[in-house]
Amino acid sequence: MTVIHEINTLVWLGELGRRLGRRVTLGEVPGEVWDEVARPGVDTVWLMGVWERSPAGLRIALRDENLLRSFREALPDLTEADIAGSPYCVRDYVVDPFLGGPGGLAEARAQLAARGLRLILDHVPNHVAPDHPWLAAHPERLIRGTADDLARDPGGYLAAEGHVFARGRDPYFPPWPDVVQLNAFSEELREATVDTLVSVGDQADGVRCDMAMLMMNDVFAKTWGERAGPVPAEDFWPYVVPRVRARHPGLLLVAEAYWDLEWALQQQGFDHCYDKRLYDRLVHEDAGPVRAHLGADLAYQRGLVRFLENHDEPRAATALPGERGRAAAVTVATLPGATLWHEGQFEGRRTRLPVFLRRAPSEPADASLRDFYARLLPAAAGARRGEWRPLTPTGRPDNDTHTRLLAWTWTDPDARHLVVVNHCDRPSRARIPLPWDGMRGHAYRLTDLLTAQSYDREGDELTDPGLFVALEPWHAHLFEVSPCSSPRPGTPG
Repeated sequence: MTVIHEINTLVWLGELGRRLGRRVTLGEVPGEVWDEVARPGVDTVWLMGVWERSPAGLRIALRDENLLRSFREALPDLTEADIAGSPYCVRDYVVDPFLGGPGGLAEARAQLAARGLRLILDHVPNHVAPDHPWLAAHPERLIRGTADDLARDPGGYLAAEGHVFARGRDPYFPPWPDVVQLNAFSEELREATVDTLVSVGDQADGVRCDMAMLMMNDVFAKTWGERAGPVPAEDFWPYVVPRVRARHPGLLLVAEAYWDLEWALQQQGFDHCYDKRLYDRLVHEDAGPVRAHLGADLAYQRGLVRFLENHDEPRAATALPGERGRAAAVTVATLPGATLWHEGQFEGRRTRLPVFLRRAPSEPADASLRDFYARLLPAAAGARRGEWRPLTPTGRPDNDTHTRLLAWTWTDPDARHLVVVNHCDRPSRARIPLPWDGMRGHAYRLTDLLTAQSYDREGDELTDPGLFVALEPWHAHLFEVSPCSSPRPGTPG
């Protein structure tokens, strides 16, 4: 199953350069550094922000006091040189020369492939930079306005290349000041999007499509109305995706998606869509809503991306501090679907860095957390094989703490694994009947891959009434279950 590690390319290369005492491009990353990137349990690397950033967008950012305030909050010793512009204000889909250009990216991809890792890159379907070549050469691909629009709403429109264009936006927030809106209903834009994605597919093994739901016909019509023109009979992604896959059949397509549109985007061709609903429930709700979410159709769940942070969300170390974060990490790491880890998450970084910046503040690594993830990732990769099945913990009528536990199994012909998570700030106890046939009359050893502790149990007990588990707040087990010769005492906890 897909396990993605997101790396902020510009910041990562800057930190690597300071570590090595010289400037480093993608083509000059030492082999031992790629070895560090290729950590056990990760199979895909997302190099975020490799395309040419917009000088015009940077000038807009440098005049935006709200943006500058957020930059200073993240980086108190900020200088103007630290501001690179947004990687989602794309000037052109060509690798930035500062990062090593197309040749540097090709070398990075080869280094990752040699270590068994795929590479994914960004695509921003909704908008482009105000100095993107299409404004002059292909204005029909964008949403245009009038001189009256510009005079009435200068925050929503801008003048460029002899035209008035709408600034990029979604239907719920004010326009983004540094980007120009593409027209999802334009046949020319759809054809150009296919060409762009084919080009990205020539350079990578997958694409992460930013705010993919904004291009869906119903969402786009709600946002832009008559300005977009007639609604096409075919939706945007069902037009684009098959034409891209005709050139790159194995291209991994990942959608950033919100508003419960994940299933619709899966049906429109995406392999995986962000599971923001699970993230919100892990951060804000108790075990009941999480369990309900995990009761969804398995085919749908396999098409989700589980995460605890990314460049748009607060750092997990602040949103899910301490043991709570570790419990949530066990949850997302062992569910069906793809998993997304964010650069710095393993070390417990706490500063959410605006993507405009090329430098992050120095933060001490949490050695204990780093060791935890070093155990979790390979253990989860080994466990997530075969059939996934959610379980229902049981308990006594006078003790409802079993309702706070989450549990599931993975069953493969060669391995059996059990995951139990206490998604609660109080101790919890339960019996968990295991679903495997043929256990009666045999003894089994349960080895916790997170702690190396093991417990021996009779198969009759594991079947009915079930494994007895007592877990402290925000603790978890990831058990490998294997036959053993004879049981010995001990209570998982």
